[in-house]
Amino acid sequence: MNRARLIGVAVAALTIVGAGGVVVAGGLQNSPPQDARPSNDPVGDILRNAPPVETAPAGVPAPNAPVAIVPTTPVDMTAGAPQETVPDASAAKPEDAVPADEKIQEADTPLPRQRRRVAIVEAIDKITADRMRFEVVVGGRPVRFNDSLIFTARACEVSADNEQVSDAIAYLDISLQPKGTAKATEPRQIFRGWMFASTPGINGLQHPIYDAWVVGCKA
Repeated sequence: MNRARLIGVAVAALTIVGAGGVVVAGGLQNSPPQDARPSNDPVGDILRNAPPVETAPAGVPAPNAPVAIVPTTPVDMTAGAPQETVPDASAAKPEDAVPADEKIQEADTPLPRQRRRVAIVEAIDKITADRMRFEVVVGGRPVRFNDSLIFTARACEVSADNEQVSDAIAYLDISLQPKGTAKATEPRQIFRGWMFASTPGINGLQHPIYDAWVVGCKA
């Protein structure tokens, strides 16, 4: 009887959580952080493992004796040259012409950025030189790096098509909580805000031991 009652309570809880996505994300982010795992980078592995192969350029040997150059007969470019026609500006249709101010307005109109589900983060321990690239799910479970840093992703999006710079932007919460110490300490927040993959030095993690930055976003 108690088992059936527990199952009913669990089903009701899942129904309430499914009705609001914010509750699901909050519950996952409050769970214990999982250890960071290296992110898959098949293209990078191929480039790193493939030995560089360089082929010698095909050269033509120099002649044993100087080659005489015979000048050609100059050609009169003015004789029989086709006459260039100047297009008539009055022949253009008014509806085909687009005013310059409208073109500028179309280019300046921002398009919505595309949201992604996973943020790809890279972190390094400057003392031990431990470096890892890992994934953090937006609104999901926090990820722990090197038993000290805890990463939580709030958003990750890529730049729109009409933006001048192709970029990936992620909103991260980074906390410091050493693992395995004699006395458990509360996580201490050391960074919160947007990180830009194209310019990691603008708003990156500033810490004497750790560096962390956003590499990209993926669906």
